[in-house]
Amino acid sequence: MSSKPTIVPRPPTLDECHSGIPDNLLSPALQVKARLAGNQDLTPHERKELPVVPLGHTREEFMRAVSELAHILGQQNIEINDKPLDDGWYIEHPNTHDAFNLLDPEDTVSSAAVYPGSVEEVQAVVRWANKFRIPIFPISIGRNLGYGGAAPRVRGSVIVDLGRRMNRVLDIDPDNCTCLVEPGVTFYALYEAIQKRGFKHLWIDVPDLGGGSVIGNTLDRGVGYTPYGDHYAMHSGMEVVLPQGQLVRTGMGALPNNNTWQTFPYGFGPYYDGIFTQSNFGIVTKMGMTLMPNPGGHESFMYTFEKEEDLPEIVEIIRPLRIGNILENVAQLKHVIQEVAALGKPRSAWVRPGESLKDSIKRVAKELPCGDCTWVYYGTCYGPPELRNARLKLIHEAFTKISGARKIDHRGLPPDHYFWSRDRICSGVPDIQELNWLNWVPNGAHVFFSPICPIRGEDATRLLAIAKKWHEAHNLDCFPAFCVGLREMHLIINVVYNRGCKESRHSAYRCMRGMIQEAAGYGYGEYRTHLLFQDQVSRTYSWNDCALMGLHNTVKDCLDPNGILAPGRQGIWPSSYRDNGWELTCDDTEVDGEENRLSEGDAVARTRKTVDVKL
Repeated sequence: MSSKPTIVPRPPTLDECHSGIPDNLLSPALQVKARLAGNQDLTPHERKELPVVPLGHTREEFMRAVSELAHILGQQNIEINDKPLDDGWYIEHPNTHDAFNLLDPEDTVSSAAVYPGSVEEVQAVVRWANKFRIPIFPISIGRNLGYGGAAPRVRGSVIVDLGRRMNRVLDIDPDNCTCLVEPGVTFYALYEAIQKRGFKHLWIDVPDLGGGSVIGNTLDRGVGYTPYGDHYAMHSGMEVVLPQGQLVRTGMGALPNNNTWQTFPYGFGPYYDGIFTQSNFGIVTKMGMTLMPNPGGHESFMYTFEKEEDLPEIVEIIRPLRIGNILENVAQLKHVIQEVAALGKPRSAWVRPGESLKDSIKRVAKELPCGDCTWVYYGTCYGPPELRNARLKLIHEAFTKISGARKIDHRGLPPDHYFWSRDRICSGVPDIQELNWLNWVPNGAHVFFSPICPIRGEDATRLLAIAKKWHEAHNLDCFPAFCVGLREMHLIINVVYNRGCKESRHSAYRCMRGMIQEAAGYGYGEYRTHLLFQDQVSRTYSWNDCALMGLHNTVKDCLDPNGILAPGRQGIWPSSYRDNGWELTCDDTEVDGEENRLSEGDAVARTRKTVDVKL
């Protein structure tokens, strides 16, 4: 890698592109982009025999079908995927493949992308797919990086990119604190829209990075870091195109001329919204969200804890404070290695020859504001000072019962310290600094391990031990962070790897397989996973002879009899694919090409598999 400063073109702004960066974040985004570019030595992946076409179709048949769709959408709204695969970066990301590929870039590649501009055009695309039995894979923005990005599970699927032309903030109600958005509205864009309309009393809740779709993140049941951090719980009302083209509105939206669609989510009768999250049962084209009223102020804080073995005591202290809403937000307890990685420099900048990673991190941390510690807790209190101060006092008394615990005086922290990024995010202001840790290895990429456990010390300790065991077995550095919900914790581990190195990619792949299976054996299920592991994770939810998946299959076959909508997403396969060898399970771990093992070519074949699909 070159150590010289890398000059890169500036990314697009929101005024130029629906998925661009806000003007106020342009300078830090340029810095992040330059650091990432300086850490890359990959060139776009060259390809052969293009485009890839959906199974069961010749190239000529596929191109004739696409030509028919072009008459509906306009040729300018269809792109054939016949160019080299460029991974881009967070703001300028691809919608053709998984930029953070774990196997081969061609493994989950699309045939084309289409860009509908209205609900009616989405319906037309769905009907077209049914006519030609072509699998389609809808995305909102496609920035689900670490979980598969914009890649389809079935190679050759057509990406239905809703973001490019369906990106309006349709309504902001400043009185009821709600909004109605289309799929292409990012957290960046929603925040900017609220500011431009002068609604200073409204906050949004944002994840670590603000470039994702509000709808897309909510449908994946993602989280943010204010008291409104459970995004699905904060939605109200959906508009959905079903797999055969019918259009429905849920909740109060089913009532003509209703005036409560975004204020009361349930309506009358069965409540269907949940089946359109983490599924392939419909395409959500509109969604309502509640917005957080400005609480009258906030104050973020940072505590450090000396020893790794402090973890169970920290967690036991957190639980009653979180359930009692003394700790008000989805805060983070992070390992100190992430304080170091957040500086944006590679591992090689910190680890001296012959020195262990643990000793290196300990040495470096001593020179940082966090000091010599193992765990760092980032939290925020809300409301006017008199309310905040009472909570902060209780928190301080509880945390300092742990020997060696320290509260870091944030007033002395430099303006570029990671604390201030957390402070912005926890007060509803989108940021971009979280990308810095991708520079830890060359060609940095990551995949998320995301199990759920109770807020109990013994569970946190066991899960961490599982993660460390598999990371050590595959020579990977472990980046643990516990995100604390009301009564559960998400252990979010960024499995960081060099996507330009086959061995590094395969190590991350095997590590994920091992962690998922062992954690499930103790009752810890993932709440969300990369598309290559969705079959495995879905099978861990196997109570009563996999009754839940049986229900999923029944719904899928009823709503989508032709199996055209995102086959394989979340491990849900249409009947024409089901049990035909498409599933990637816990046994699919060997990728070296040895006898009786799954080589990379074989793994690709599994996702490219040509089966006798019922056309």
